[in-house]
Amino acid sequence: MTFDLVIHGGLLVDGTGAAPREADVAIRNGHIQAIGSLANSDTARTIDARGHIVTPGFVDLHTHYDGQISWDDDLMPSSIHGTTTVVMGNCGVGFAPCRASDRDALIALMEGVEDIPGSALAEGLRWEWESFPEYMTALARRPKTIDYAVQIPHDALRVFAMGARAIAGEPATDEDISAMQALLRDALLAGAAGFSTGRSDSHRSRTGAATPAAEANERELIALAGAFEGLGHGILQAVSDFDMSLGPAHFEREFDVLERMAAAAPGHGLSVSLNQRDQEPLQWRKIIARAEQATAAGLPIRLLTAPRGIGVILGLEATFHPFIGFPNYKKLALLPLAERVVELRKPAVKAQLFAEKSERLAGDGSSVPPLADWLLAQLERIAFRMFRLGENPNYEPSMAESLGAGAKARGVSVLEEILDALLEQEGRSLLYFPVFNYADFNLEAVREMMVHPLALPGLSDSGAHVGTICDASFPSFLLSYWARDRKTGRIPLERVVQMITSDTASYLGLGDRGVLKPGMRADINIIDHDRMRLHPPRLVSDLPAGGRRLLQEVDGYRATLVHGELIQEHGQLTGQRPGRLVRFGANPA
Repeated sequence: MTFDLVIHGGLLVDGTGAAPREADVAIRNGHIQAIGSLANSDTARTIDARGHIVTPGFVDLHTHYDGQISWDDDLMPSSIHGTTTVVMGNCGVGFAPCRASDRDALIALMEGVEDIPGSALAEGLRWEWESFPEYMTALARRPKTIDYAVQIPHDALRVFAMGARAIAGEPATDEDISAMQALLRDALLAGAAGFSTGRSDSHRSRTGAATPAAEANERELIALAGAFEGLGHGILQAVSDFDMSLGPAHFEREFDVLERMAAAAPGHGLSVSLNQRDQEPLQWRKIIARAEQATAAGLPIRLLTAPRGIGVILGLEATFHPFIGFPNYKKLALLPLAERVVELRKPAVKAQLFAEKSERLAGDGSSVPPLADWLLAQLERIAFRMFRLGENPNYEPSMAESLGAGAKARGVSVLEEILDALLEQEGRSLLYFPVFNYADFNLEAVREMMVHPLALPGLSDSGAHVGTICDASFPSFLLSYWARDRKTGRIPLERVVQMITSDTASYLGLGDRGVLKPGMRADINIIDHDRMRLHPPRLVSDLPAGGRRLLQEVDGYRATLVHGELIQEHGQLTGQRPGRLVRFGANPA
């Protein structure tokens, strides 16, 4: 048989969890045709993979490319980190279904919840749809670099059915719920991957208002889950604070709601985000315990976990830094960076800054994240959880490396230490503040979450928080840090690969990818694992309307294939766009 491509001599980490083995991989018509010793095969092209690992392409369950996909066919930065399939429409936010009159409302929601500039969304979104099936058709018209699947977001669904009443926080009527259920069913029949809802108090619109989905009651959620009845595909996704400040009973009631939602869609997976929060640092164990109980009772609930701290990146050109609301900084904010740095280094300017306090930031219609005011109020304390990111990013630093410790050692104020750090690298220095998953100043809790049998890797939020978070690199971090570099508690390479390939693909119901074996799609990574290294994030101005975002590059990816086509070689995209919308179900529209 003649092959299109043969990958020779690589160490196959095949996604099943089996021990790595050396073998050749032959590809034809976008699929794996043979695995074994294929030295003398007839092929149009070969890739020498000796000294490299060969893995399935990675599947990211939790992204927010809902806006970016309108203007960026490459879906960067996921496509340079080995990810070959992404799932959009998480946390209940998105842009379909949507009437023309509601576009601004959905933009305000996405800007507030996911830190994507409203100006970029207003300019970049094409709005070639109203219904969700029309949205899918519009997206599918333009090939992408990687594959993508879409979920129906609860916020958009609620606004479509209820109009302004959804934003005002009114309960849904029986007629509203019936309309939402019908719309959800139509979207699932058209091939949508599932349904997502957001129940987090920290999720707010640009104006600081609660999201529409946060106001949904149990009756509404159970009815919407019922739209999955009789379907052979579809998942549900929920994010909740499980706010234990309201007492243990509230936590139990909230989890009861999610269990009943899962029970209303038997045979369909429900995933819940799992993080360690400072306010309740052991809450994550209680979430795991409830998920275990639910699973034992026949209601499997999976837990989406992150491989490191969920952290905000601070910088003079990022969305946020501690001086952004200071009156004297505001006078300098519009200066070019080089001129701003000169001014901020002047002792008199510093003295003025240190003598004043920040004005209120969140909820004023700006793109500053809602946590900004909390961060400023807690600055003296959380400076001990604020770190220089550096040229070789360290995502498990000790307290002794913190800016708080640095200020104490130098005998200066926390504000002075932070400003001096921000002014390094001519003002391009970035600081790392892990908001979640770092209460103990190490990643031991994260490790325990990740290795749990109910865990699924996720929460990259790729495409969102564009000026404060850059976690599309999660797969590369898993491979480089957890499978190779961590001094203790490393996770075997074959298990790490299994987590981000077959585990995630199987959960979605994608039986055609996630494992290297004949007949499967040729979504493949060839990786120089020894050389893999994350670069520090950098700010680029490539969003519509001149918006800025963080990108993080990586060394070590020799090649990435999607459906047998090379989309990336030696860290550079090739311009090929074999990526398509993944439609689920037997009869997609």
